Formats: sequence, structure tokens, C-alpha cells
Amino acid sequence: MQNGFKRKFEPLKILTYSQVEQIHTASLNVLDEVGFKYESNRALKLLEEHGCRVDYKTMIAKIPPSLVEWAITKTPSSFYLKARDPGKSIRLGGNTLYFMNSTGARYVDIDTGMVTMPTMEQNNIAVLISDSLDSVNVFPSYTPYFEIEGVPPVMSCPVSCAQRHRFSTKPSRGAQPSDSFIWETQIAQAVGAQIMGCVEGAAPLSLAEDPCNAAFYYLEADFPIYIASGSIMGGSHPITIAGASVSHNAELLAIIVLLQCIKPGCGVIANNFVSAMNMSTGDINFGTAAIALHQMAFNQIWHSLYKIPVNNTGSAFSNAKTIDYQLGAEKLPLATCSALSGANLIVLHGGVTAELAYNPVLAIIDDDVAKTIGRIVEGFTVSDETIGLDVIKEVGSSGTFLNTKQTRTMWKTEDYMPKIFDKTSYQEWINSGKKTVLEKAKARYEEILATYKPILVTPEQDREIDRILKEATEYYKKKGLI
Repeated sequence: MQNGFKRKFEPLKILTYSQVEQIHTASLNVLDEVGFKYESNRALKLLEEHGCRVDYKTMIAKIPPSLVEWAITKTPSSFYLKARDPGKSIRLGGNTLYFMNSTGARYVDIDTGMVTMPTMEQNNIAVLISDSLDSVNVFPSYTPYFEIEGVPPVMSCPVSCAQRHRFSTKPSRGAQPSDSFIWETQIAQAVGAQIMGCVEGAAPLSLAEDPCNAAFYYLEADFPIYIASGSIMGGSHPITIAGASVSHNAELLAIIVLLQCIKPGCGVIANNFVSAMNMSTGDINFGTAAIALHQMAFNQIWHSLYKIPVNNTGSAFSNAKTIDYQLGAEKLPLATCSALSGANLIVLHGGVTAELAYNPVLAIIDDDVAKTIGRIVEGFTVSDETIGLDVIKEVGSSGTFLNTKQTRTMWKTEDYMPKIFDKTSYQEWINSGKKTVLEKAKARYEEILATYKPILVTPEQDREIDRILKEATEYYKKKGLI
């Protein structure tokens, strides 16, 4: 099983106990008095059986606070996610931090910032690169690209899922649009793995038919669930961080209620992906202080009060169009805030230009970022050995610690030394050709392609994946979607 990074200190809290209770109580009030729209009669019937007040005409269920509290207590504080290679499986929850690969609609040229439709080869290479990176622990659905040249849009999720399982042994998240969950479940089962089933709400306060159906299907397959409700402060959520926290909280709790009514005790990870709107232009602002604060409040409530695993997506994207200072300055603070405040999973590697683009060279750079953040959350040990009082006394006021045993044996574990960032002296940098971080990452990219050998699926598994994709294609043709 992958180890992840173990947080050695209490997560950072930005809310008082009273503020946490106020947000939680307001969330319960919203679900009890406003209700939540489930666009599924099957879901509504089940919720009615559990005490919800259901209006089948509007498809709104008003959820009693007692049912919400029951659902929270039924949701475990951690769950196991089985990968194709058991050594790549993970346990999400507690104080362990993992990282998830990012995504983008299209391939971005690393030098020009121009985006193009990725080929299947580019897609497969990007999966292979992330499979080689130690800090990429899990893949989301439709990663690394939403679109692939020659693949019908309705097949993008099943095909993407197939290629992730073919070129990586790491666990993955499923999708939900247009019954894609059927084929993704079958693909995972064909290679002996699980996926996190995706059940994503539509802000404000609703869950469409596809995610409702996906919830039943994934849970019948005994898969854990990744819940989400992507929204925008000032658009689909209130403009204030506090108001958006309540609205978003209510949406995710409503999904928790449905999942636990379907299968009490099922594993769930709750995602926070709330963005801010630039009210002067109508565009989405990524990498802002408001997003960081929202994520930190969310982590405190879900990690400390609900004790349910949490994922943060805010650090995955930036408004920067190229790999430049703005990109790092927008992604790094959010990822660090997430890690310090209790996130179990952070989406980070490879995303550029909002959700529009992706490049595997950036994923290589982000590997150093993730490992630096991971080293921070692991903290440091305070003991007689690490203090080394005898060493301090021996060196005194006129010696050096360079030649001590403590320095020789502990220097590699006390800090993280990046593989891509330049840590040489100025003269060494000049003498070695003045390489930039991008040039070093490109060289590492070529090295990975030349030397890294992923564990491929067996010929039998490969044929079964092809059969599933063929069946999916025929299914969508009959529906007139291809």
C-alpha cells in the first residue's frame, strides 16, 4: 500500500468551535426547510422511506436533521481503495495526505501556452509520466485530458478510464455522465481493482439523474464514493465565504444522506471545489485567498467535526496561461493551506489555464512541490537524538557541525531535496549551461519515457477492456449519442 505523508501535528483550524457549530446548524436548517432536489424517483422513494418529506412533483426532499446526523455517524473515518497493483492501493482518511493528478480539457504547449486536442499517444504518455511520479497517488476521472482526438465525447470517460488502467497500476476515480459509470465499473473489475465512484451535485442544492444512478451502481459494486459539488461564490453559491460554506456543506451532506440510505457504512471522501467569481468580468478567479479560506473551513468541519475524509481541488488550477511565476504563486498557497488544515487528498499535478489545459512536464515539476508540502506536514521529531545536546556542547562556539555524525546521518531525512528545482550555486548554474526549471523538467520527461516501464495489463485483461469499450460504443449508438 502507498504510504502517503503522515501529518504529525494537529490540523490548522481557522474557525472557533462556535463558528463550526453555526455553519453546521445552518446547513441542517437549509436541508430541513429548503430541501434538496434529487432528480431520481428511485432516490426520492428511498429517502421518503427514511423519513424525508418528499414532493415528487418538484423532486425536492426535505431532510430532517436527525437523518443527516445519522448519515454522518454511519460514514467511516477512513476507507481502503484497491488498485490493480495491491502495492499501489491507498487508505484515505485520518491524518494521511495523498495527492491526486490534475486534469485539463486539452494539451498545452509548454513553451507557447497554446492548446490543442491531445492525441491518444499524448494521453497515454501523460498517464505513464504520472504513474512514474511517487507523489501522484491516485488519478481522477477524465484525466489527464477531457478530450482525446478521435474519441466521441460520450466515450471520453470510458476510454480515459481504460487508458489509465492500461498504463498505470495506481487507483482511480470514476465518472458519472451519460451512464459512463457502467463501463468504468466494469473496466475496474476486469483488472481486479476498485475505483472511487463519482457522485457530483449541481449547485445550488440539486443532484441530477446521472449521479443518482451512479450512486446506486457504484455502491452495488462495493466501491467507495467521491462526492463533490463544484460551484462559484457569487454565482451558484453566496458571495460570502461563510454563506458559500453553508450552501456547499448542505449540498454534500444531502449526498451523504442518500449514500448512507443506499448502503450504510459505505466509504466516502468529500471534495471541496468552490471557486470565486471576478465580478468585474464574470470570469472565474482561481488561486485566490477566498478559495483557500473556504477550503480550510471545509477541512476543519469535515475532518475534525464529521471525521469524514476530505479532498481539495482548489490548488489544481490557476488563471496563468503558461508555466510561470503566477502559476506557482496561485497553486502553491492553496495546496499548502489544504495540507496544513487536514486534507487527505489534494489535486495538484499538471493543470494549467483553469481547467482548460494540462501538460505532463508540469506534473514533473509539481512532483517536487507535492513532496515539499508532504515533508512539511510530516513535521519533525524532538528527541534527545535529534536535539543532539552532546553534539552542540562538543562543537561549542568555535567549531562546525559539518563533520558530525548527526549531520552525516540525518541531513537527508530532515529536509527534502528537490529533483527539478535548481539548488546549485550561481557559478555552478553558469557552468552547467544556465538550465531553467522547465529545461530540467523536459530532460526528466525524456528520461522517464526512455527508461520507465509501467506494469501493463495482461493480454486477457486488455481484450476484456476492448470488449467493454465496444459494448459501450454500441450502447451509445443505439441511444443516438454517437
